[in-house]
Formats: sequence, C-alpha cells, structure tokens
Amino acid sequence: MYEEKNHASAKEVTDTLKQSLRRSASLVILLLAIGVAGYSVFFGHTFSDAVYMTVITVGTVGYGEVVPLSTSGKMFTSVLILLSLVVFAYALTTISAFLVSEYTVLQRKRRKMQAQIQKINHHVIVCGYGRNGREAVSTLQRYGKSVVVIESNPSIVKVLEDSGILCLEASAIEDVALEAAGVERASHLITTLPADTDNVFIALSARQLNPSIHICSRASEESNVKKLKVAGVNHVIMPDKTGGSYLATLVVSPDLIEFINNLSSNPSGAMLVQEIILSSHPDVQSLSELRIKERTGCTVIGYKTETGNYQINPDLDIPVTSGGRIIILGNTAQLARLKEVFG
Repeated sequence: MYEEKNHASAKEVTDTLKQSLRRSASLVILLLAIGVAGYSVFFGHTFSDAVYMTVITVGTVGYGEVVPLSTSGKMFTSVLILLSLVVFAYALTTISAFLVSEYTVLQRKRRKMQAQIQKINHHVIVCGYGRNGREAVSTLQRYGKSVVVIESNPSIVKVLEDSGILCLEASAIEDVALEAAGVERASHLITTLPADTDNVFIALSARQLNPSIHICSRASEESNVKKLKVAGVNHVIMPDKTGGSYLATLVVSPDLIEFINNLSSNPSGAMLVQEIILSSHPDVQSLSELRIKERTGCTVIGYKTETGNYQINPDLDIPVTSGGRIIILGNTAQLARLKEVFG
C-alpha cells in the first residue's frame, strides 16, 4: 500500500512538473512577443530588427544594437534582460526537476526494459509473482532461463525492477499484456494467479496467440483441472495437494526427498535431469541404438511414450517412436557431453 501511494504520488508530481514546463514555454513565448512588439511599436524598429534585438537581449549575448537606443529604449532593454533571467531560471529549474523526477526515471527504465523484452526469444512468461510465481522465477533463473513476469501490483513490480527481472505492470488476462511480454516468441508460459478463472482466460489467450507454446498452470480447485486442460494447459499443478503429498513423503521416505531435491537444484546451476526429444532422431527404433551410457556416461531413468505414458527404468530394447522422450540422469560433465552428442 505504501509503495502504491508513492507510485501515485510520483505521478502527480510529474503531472505538476509537466504543467510547469508548459507554463515555462508560454512565458518564453510571451517574453519574446513583448520584446518584438516593444522594439517595433515604441522604438520604430523593423520586424527583423526587432526580432534581432529581442534575441540578443533575451539571450544576453552582448552584440551591438541595430540603432543607438534612447533612454527609454535602454530602460526597456534592461527590464527585458531582467525578465529573461527570471523566466529562463524558472524554465531551467522546471526542466531539471522533470528530468530527475522519480516517475520520469521509472518510465525511462520501463521503456528500456520493454526494448529488452522485444529482443528475447524462447523465454518463459510467468503470470503473477505470488508465492508460486516467485519460486518458479527463482528456479528458472538457476537454470539460466530467460523470464518475463507479468504482475499487476505496482509495489511488486518495483521489487522486480530493482532485482533486474524483466517484468510488465499489467493484468495478464489482457491479450495486450501477453503480446507485450512476447508470447508469440515464448516457449513456455506459467500462470499462477489465485483465481482459476483467470488462469483459464490466460491459457485461452496464450494458446490463441501462440498455438505451440507450452502452458503450465496452478489450480485451486480440483474441479477446475479439466477446464484448464480444455483451455489448452499442458500441465496443471495443485499446490495444496502437492504440498500435502510432499509432507507425507517426508515422513515415509525422507532420504528419497532429499535426493530428489538435490537432483532438481544443483548448486552449480546445471540440471542433473535432462531429456532427449526423439523427434530430432526419427530413424532411431530402440533405446539401445543411441548408446547413451557408452557415449555420454548418462543413465536412462525413464521413457515417455507418444501417448503420454511413462516407463520407469525402461529396458533398452523397447521400441521407441519419434514422438517419445527419454529421461536422462547424469552429473554436470556427463550432461555436457550429452548436449554435445545429441544437441
């Protein structure tokens, strides 16, 4: 709430400064008009001479007069010089205040950030920066993924900006926000808004704007999981249900959970679990043909069929199709070799 008030207050100050800028411009124009009129009407100068005298007087450049000035002309010129000093001092102060105002700096920073967003491809869009969104962004950053966050809360957006995270202050349910985040170029979208209806709208919009994007969504109610799937979500997670299962597993198999956590968050930032997409190897008929263990040192721990079924610790002689995926386990060096061999 405090940050929101500060944001609104900064905008009000900037609006006031803009009014002052317009007032400064009006005063400068009025000053020039008074000078030209005075030299033309009261001292008989031609229009061009009057403009020249006004400019050198207001600009205090010190060039000689077109014609010698009378006593009244000298008084008029002196008053014009004093007025110009006051007007230009006011204008300079206003311009300086506008350039360094908080809202102006913020707008420049956001324009720069928007330009950065326009340059990235195959990034991940995260809608909402609550508890789930924050954890998702943190994990993606550890894996070196490019992330753009869409968040409507100004105070949270400021935190993201200060942290150097690409973000947009907008409502993710609006198509214009998704387009600004580069949804057409994104590879994945994660929506973590608390309302399932909002997540459905976001999924529908994202799927329409980018039919090939991979969408993951949070769900609060189990009855809405099917609706999210129909809306185009690839994976639906229920944090409450997953959290309860996780807590129970900590009781039953605590060492297993510790091992899995180590797999998913290596301190070096490299993933220890990777996958091979078989569409890149259409001629392969079985796992044994790839000779993954011999060529990389990695271990095959799973195979996902084209229909979405998983086989844990599969036999290497099982037939595979181009629509399947192989789940690989290995250390950092082994996964580096895996990337070199299979891309």
